[in-house]
Amino acid sequence: MAQAVHTILGGNVQLFRRPNSSRWQCRASVGGKQLQHSTKQSSLAAAKDVAEDWYLTLKGKVARGEKIAGKSFEDVATHFIDEFEVLTLGQRSPQYVSNHRGRITKHLIPFFGNKRITEVNAGLIQQYRIHRMRQPGPNGQPPARTTLHQEMVCLRQILKTANRHGWIEYMPDMSSPYKASGKVSHRAWFSPDEYKRLFKATGERAKNPKKERWRNACEDLHDYVLFMVNSGLRPDEALRIEKRDIEVVQDGANNERILHIAVRGKRGVGYCKTMPGAVLPFQRMVKRHSLGPSNLVFPNIQRQLFNAILNELDMKKDREGNARTTYSLRHTYICFRLMEGADIYQIAKNCRTSVEMIEKYYAAHIKNMLDATAINVRKPKPARKARPKSEE
Repeated sequence: MAQAVHTILGGNVQLFRRPNSSRWQCRASVGGKQLQHSTKQSSLAAAKDVAEDWYLTLKGKVARGEKIAGKSFEDVATHFIDEFEVLTLGQRSPQYVSNHRGRITKHLIPFFGNKRITEVNAGLIQQYRIHRMRQPGPNGQPPARTTLHQEMVCLRQILKTANRHGWIEYMPDMSSPYKASGKVSHRAWFSPDEYKRLFKATGERAKNPKKERWRNACEDLHDYVLFMVNSGLRPDEALRIEKRDIEVVQDGANNERILHIAVRGKRGVGYCKTMPGAVLPFQRMVKRHSLGPSNLVFPNIQRQLFNAILNELDMKKDREGNARTTYSLRHTYICFRLMEGADIYQIAKNCRTSVEMIEKYYAAHIKNMLDATAINVRKPKPARKARPKSEE
């Protein structure tokens, strides 16, 4: 919020200072555009001289028909995407970069493109949010919250690019002024009873496929479901696993047969120790497809078949309306481990995530995480005083 505002040149130029800043800024409307400039002066008298010179220079350029200096939003957005593609090469997927380019060309540039980058302030960003919410999509609905969030992420990165290059002096406030506290929702998973129904249904489909040519796909899906719920891998991690990444070993307190997996995912190479239930599905996949050391164990995910079975069981969505996907198998593994009393830190390490994420999205809705003994504490009642005997 600006403070100590002064006007010069008949009110055409305003000088102001931002909180926690000793330097004066100036702003004026020139050629139908609201412009802003830093005088870089702490003295008001010196700042007035700089502001007057700046304003008269711009007025002269407009009178001569010259273009006012300064980067447009479109110029900065184009510069950003060029930088982004080069600097994120090998670190971001091509699809992620392509999605950013699509947001810029389809939504951000049409709205901000003809404005100078210095004109993009908190008020204009709020107008963009309103504009997008009033713009129905192909389904006739406004964009989803996550869609608008991704556009705000992209806009913030463009403004950071302008700030790094000195085209703007500060980052505008991009927070949503009327945002309510977000509801912490749990991840969609399968309760023990629901999981029992699921693996029985996939097992039955594997034994009796609707068409014989689908038998291998049905058997693969059944083994995939069992493997994922007993390992906690992410779907993209499972797609990268080769036979040589997995070792069958005797491990654990009971010296049971489990799998040691070298996992290659979004966090680099990590390691996973599975439950005993992952061994047989892995061995069946190796035998069924005669896998060599460098062959993928699960090269394909039978998503259509998986969704079809969920729809048949009426389990595609949980009670809160969260859609269940193959990622829900990982969430089921984490919830089952918590319900069995496993150490939350060890679960986080085994799943290559953080304790904070598990506490936020999983532990909050697992009733086994609540200790009734610690909750239902009662203060001991004071002993009742004995009544004095009446004198005889």
